[in-house]
Amino acid sequence: MSEGKNLVGVDIGSSSIKLCEIKEGRGGKRTLSRFGYHPLPSQTIVDGHVINSGAVVEGLDKLFHKQKNRDVALRVSGHSVIIKKITMPLMTPAELREQINWEAEQHIPFDLAEVEMDWQILQQRQEQRQMDVLLVAAKKEEVNDLTNLAVEAKLKPKVIDLDAFTVQNTFEMGYGLPAMGTTVALLHVGASLTTLNILSQGTTAFTRDIANGGNTITEEIQRNLGISAEEAEAYKCGGDGRGLVPREVPDIVQQVVEQLAGEIQRSLDFYLATSGEGEVSKVYVSGGTANIRALIDAIEKRARVQAEVIDPLRVVSIDPKTVDPAIFQARAAQSPVALGLALRKDREKTQ
Repeated sequence: MSEGKNLVGVDIGSSSIKLCEIKEGRGGKRTLSRFGYHPLPSQTIVDGHVINSGAVVEGLDKLFHKQKNRDVALRVSGHSVIIKKITMPLMTPAELREQINWEAEQHIPFDLAEVEMDWQILQQRQEQRQMDVLLVAAKKEEVNDLTNLAVEAKLKPKVIDLDAFTVQNTFEMGYGLPAMGTTVALLHVGASLTTLNILSQGTTAFTRDIANGGNTITEEIQRNLGISAEEAEAYKCGGDGRGLVPREVPDIVQQVVEQLAGEIQRSLDFYLATSGEGEVSKVYVSGGTANIRALIDAIEKRARVQAEVIDPLRVVSIDPKTVDPAIFQARAAQSPVALGLALRKDREKTQ
């Protein structure tokens, strides 16, 4: 359950910062009242570690210039985050609180003193006297670095979420929970990391991070053509005002997206082989790289399942007085993480 006002969703990624703010009206109507995008210089964030904190703070300052609401929800991702679905004997929430640290030591490859940890009971199976628990942990160092950056930019961090769950927030609000017996995959293809979250029986059943993303395409174009990273990024995005795209670019893009689609397929195959669940019925894709049609086609071909880009306009309508619809539409595929964060509120209760 959640109550109170919506937080401002701030997605600090390896190549850019995205910001969403939602206003909720009568009847549950949600309006996107603010959207912001700020590119970050190359190597600002590497492998989830902030190398150039000044660039991040400067970007946050620009996005929040003259803005009153500075209560924000942030996200962490990458190697510092562990998500595990575990099976435990059926017990009360109080008993679980007593047992969870011992259980966590078996599944989290970090010293528990070094992590922030949370858990959620997903399903109780009375007949087997068992229950499924989602265990999540993030390194305190990464969480502290993130919150310190926000505080330096005069923001007030209220919630820290995980990439996979922010996209799930957006998906469930826009598309509803998958029907019982239906399995879908949520795939967020960021600049440096691809996050897979498989939903089955209405809950998270499997997550995996793939160390590949849009930057790999840019780097291959740059290497093959001997051009700057800025030119390579522009060509990847279809030219971006730089004239005709060299004829080699589509082949380079195709080669990289085939590799990524192959890794996605192997992850899906692994889940199906180890879970005993039915086939994945659909893949929903988000992230800037989702704009590359060749990626969607490659996923469909390799995974043998329909794929489509998540539509954030199923979640919110746009307030044209404060958000330029054309600017948002151009960045729509990049918005689900920030949008999922913006759905969080300043007073939340868990059951």
